Amino acid sequence: MNKFLPLLMLLCATSLMAQYYPLPITEYDYLLPENNVSPITMGTGGMNVTSAADAFSSYNNPALLADRDLTSFTTSFRLSNDEDRTFWEAMAISNALREKQFQYFAVNAKQVAFAYQPVANVHLSEWNATADTSRYYDYKLDKVQMSLAAKDSKYTALKAGLSLKYLSGRLIYLKEHRVGNLLVRDAFIDDKVKGFSTDLGFTYETGSFVMGACVYDLFSRLYWENYDSKPIQRRIGTGVEYQSDNLKLLFGLQSKIATNPETSYHMGMEYDWTWSNNNSFTEEAATNQGLVLRLGMYSKDFYGVKNINYTLGTGYNYNLLRFDVSLSNRGMALKNSTYLFSLGIGFE
Repeated sequence: MNKFLPLLMLLCATSLMAQYYPLPITEYDYLLPENNVSPITMGTGGMNVTSAADAFSSYNNPALLADRDLTSFTTSFRLSNDEDRTFWEAMAISNALREKQFQYFAVNAKQVAFAYQPVANVHLSEWNATADTSRYYDYKLDKVQMSLAAKDSKYTALKAGLSLKYLSGRLIYLKEHRVGNLLVRDAFIDDKVKGFSTDLGFTYETGSFVMGACVYDLFSRLYWENYDSKPIQRRIGTGVEYQSDNLKLLFGLQSKIATNPETSYHMGMEYDWTWSNNNSFTEEAATNQGLVLRLGMYSKDFYGVKNINYTLGTGYNYNLLRFDVSLSNRGMALKNSTYLFSLGIGFE
């Protein structure tokens, strides 16, 4: 028995050390405006809780699915110029998406949608020659989402929607320093995480106005294998839309549900042109086409140009095929612009 005692003590010590290292993730805040997956939303100021024309409406407000009858498949991806960031900035949750990355895909049917999104995906490796230290960080978190919407036949102006999310991921973190020719381990974490979250949204239509609100991550929990479980930062988005013929004007705000909320204010516009080419042999339209222009901005205080995020977008649809693109940047610094593209196809 005595010969196995040192081995048992070593295993216990190893287990305790795994708990000792603190997680390098300090917050779980994923639904920032700049991380929106829809180029339609990004083109009109970074937030949409009122417009059902967006194929990514289940991401922004599940209640918008109540007015969608067309079955469609849509995907988006992001392209961003490289920015200089420190190791800790790059591994922060709000910046945890790779610069060039597939963002989202969604399948929409009548009042229901299924979606997949890589919420966080970052891989970092750094060697500090001056201090003879190295750090390795790899974190990935995926989300599968189902959204449902409904409206009452008597009160058709009011719609409601619910999103249910399942999350799973893994974190690997290693920190070492050199002593002579040897690398000594300072911290090592290899842990998995699973969790759930819910969104709850509403819209109300009256005349030319649509009002909407959505609470994101209302009930949520992320369960680590060897660490305490954590909730996801709750946020709320509210907005109003005015529509007249081909013009839409959108205004809204998004805020943390917290003691010290951070509120961002959003405004945008959209103008579309649609036309049909008639078949010379029949009276039915052979093709339907549309072109859209979008402009917007958002900020926490609108104090100075450098504190304002400017957005620009366009889209083109040919029958049931649709392509959209948006550009966003802070302070009109075009070299640091982020581009978001999406391609979708619908089925009647």
